[in-house]
Order: sequence, then structure tokens, then C-alpha cells
Amino acid sequence: MSYTKEDIIRMVREEDIEFIRLQFTDIFGQLKNVAITASQIEKAVENKIMFDGSSIEGFVRIDESDQYLYPDLDSFVVFPWRPQHGKVARLICDVYNPDGTPFVGDPRGVLKRVLDKAKKMGYDTFNVGPEAEFFLFQTDEEGKPTTKTNDEAGYFDLGPLDHGESTRREICLALEQMGYEIEASHHEVAEGQHEIDFKYAPALECADKIMTFKLAVKTLAQKNGLHATFMPKPIFGINGSGMHTNMSLFRDGKNAFYDPNGEKGLSKEAYSFIAGLLHHVKGMAAITNPLVNSYKRLVPGYEAPCYMAWSASNRSALIRIPASRGQSTRVELRSPDPCCNPYLELAVCLAAGLDGIEKGMVPPAEITENIFAMDEATREGKGIDALPGSLEEAIKALKADQLVLDTLGEHVAENYIEGKTKEWDEYRTRVSSWEREKYIINY
Repeated sequence: MSYTKEDIIRMVREEDIEFIRLQFTDIFGQLKNVAITASQIEKAVENKIMFDGSSIEGFVRIDESDQYLYPDLDSFVVFPWRPQHGKVARLICDVYNPDGTPFVGDPRGVLKRVLDKAKKMGYDTFNVGPEAEFFLFQTDEEGKPTTKTNDEAGYFDLGPLDHGESTRREICLALEQMGYEIEASHHEVAEGQHEIDFKYAPALECADKIMTFKLAVKTLAQKNGLHATFMPKPIFGINGSGMHTNMSLFRDGKNAFYDPNGEKGLSKEAYSFIAGLLHHVKGMAAITNPLVNSYKRLVPGYEAPCYMAWSASNRSALIRIPASRGQSTRVELRSPDPCCNPYLELAVCLAAGLDGIEKGMVPPAEITENIFAMDEATREGKGIDALPGSLEEAIKALKADQLVLDTLGEHVAENYIEGKTKEWDEYRTRVSSWEREKYIINY
């Protein structure tokens, strides 16, 4: 939907909207907002709402704190879960400096810059379809999350085994009211684990939708007395949550990854895009898998990819090419998890793929066997490397990958690395319950 300033002002007045949330995302993927009343909507659409950027981690120093929110008018939507009298709407915003220039630390701006590069290379659209998984846990008498699910369901099961089914249904209906096209909704492998897939969209719109999706899931779960978490591995011994990311490039309305005469129906550009992803995937890992906990999902035995290979059918590979061809031809990167900042994730994925295309990179041979069943010597013999095994390794790989650093820009890269290094150091020096259980009696 395309809106003008006048459309927004009219809808706020005619639809009894009392509050508008001006939303933006920090570099670590946390959704922020400045709430205004309906009386301020003219000021908002004229880009005159200011906020203190020094209060947002990784944004600016206190001596340069004033920043402005420039709403993307097409992102206007009413929250269906709020009261129907005195409604609440939102606008997703870009962050600008007082002099009218885009703020270099705005993650949305990072993605926009890479999309501009793709356009200059002749690609008018970068379509993305995410598959975000999450857990629904019960809460205790104080409303705090537990790790209990009261759920005995497995992959594709339904009620009465799936106690989160009604909440998942409510989430789907709310998202559809907000303009999403829900393609699939089902119980995942682990107890209490769910997945909702919505239709692919151009990358910027998709990243906006991922942020809104996470807000809707958490809000509606809380409304129903549950706690939703996108934490990659909340429980030891069962599957973690990923966000498989399906990507395709279009030129003049045609899928650039499809070639009916190419091997497996893939174009030379598709193979180079795959090669670019494989070349940079280690350097991207701190972005696609941003938490200490992310690397407890990326281990053998739980369906999560941890080895660097590609395949047209093999689900143990890091990159899979789903069977659809023609306009639906796409590359699926299976390592990202839903805690990533989607703007930065899609920016580095696109930049890596474009680098592969620019340099004419060729991927290694397809791996059709189950990589998890191979021993280390077999993997080495086939040239299959592993993803970083910890956030510490991922930070080192990020520092060593100039393309990823350049894509993020100096401001975001420096602040992101600093924040993630602090996170690793806090984890590294903290004494865990596992250590106490293991050592306190014997030693």
C-alpha cells in the first residue's frame, strides 16, 4: 500500500487513532519507538520528531545526541491487538541527522545502501522469504517465563497435543489484518516450538515485516499468558530455533537465478551468488548468529547446519536450493537465527552474493550425502569447513572480512564488534550452573 502524508493524517483522524508509535531498530536488532499522540501526526509526517540518540546503544555520543525520525509512510498500519476505541498505529522510521543527512548507524540505512548497489548492477529487486521459528513457554505465578511448555507435540502435530495452536492461530489472523500473506503455520520438531511463514517480499519490506512479526508474536503470547522467545537454543538436548532465509534476485521482472538450460535449472549468477555466500559466511556469522547462545544451536545432531556446503536437496547443507524453478528459483541460507538484526542480516547476505557475482566466483562441488554422518577426515577430504563454533570465533571472522565490515560501515561495525565483545567477555567470566554441578562436590 502506498500512502501520502495527507492519507496518513486523514486515516489517523477518521479511524479514531489516538497513539502512533514511531519505530526504529538499533544495531543489535532491538525494536525501539517514540510514541506520539494523534495531535502530533502532522509534525511526524514532516520529519520533525526528534529523539535522544545517545540513549540508544551503538548510536551516538551524548555531545551529538539529537536525531530525527523520518517515517516510511507506506509502513503505516493499525495494531489489531490494541483497543478498537483509541486505536494504536505505527510508522517504521529511518534515522537522520539534524543536518538532513541519513544517520550512518541506522541498520535500515545499511540495507538500503546495499540495495542501491544491487540496482546499479542491474538487479531491481532482491526478494526474501524468512522462516522464523520460536518457542512458546508457560509463565509462573509472577508472570515470568519458565521453560515448561505443557506440550507433547512434534513436527506438524495439532491440538490437543499442540497447546500453543490457538495462540499461533491468533498471531496468524492478526498478521493477516496487518497485510501479511501467511503461507504456512505449524508446530515444529521440539516441544513448544512453532513456525509461521509469510510470503516473500522485497528485502526492505521483508526486514520491516520480520521486526513486526516478532513484536506480534511476543505481544499476543503475553496476552494469552505465555512467553514467546526467539532465543536460538533455550533448552539443551532438543532442536533450536532458526530463521532460514530464502533469497532471489530479479532483473527486469525476471528471476536472475533461473536458467532453464543451466545445470539444475540455475543460472551462472545463482552459482556465483552461492559461492559468494560460502566465501563470506564465516565473516557474516556474528551478524546472522549474534548471540553467545546462537552457537549452541549450530552443532551436529539437531538439524541446524554447521558445515559449509551447498546442495539442491540435502538438508544437512548450509545452503539449500529448494525444488521450485522459474520465477520461484531461490537460494536458502539455513544458518541465520531469528535473534539477528534482519536489516544487517539481509545487507550482508546480499553484499556477499553480489561479491560472488562481481568476481565470477564458482562454488565447490555440491554435497549430496548427509554431512552429519561424515567423520572429520571425510569432511576434510571433501573440503567441507565448519562455521565458527562460538561468538568469539565469529567476532574474529567478522574483523577479518573486509567486505562485511565495509557493508556495515565503520560506525556500525565498530559499535557492533564492541558490543558483542563485551557480551562474550561477560559470558566467558560468568560461572554457570553446569560448572557448579560438575565441579563443586568433586573438587
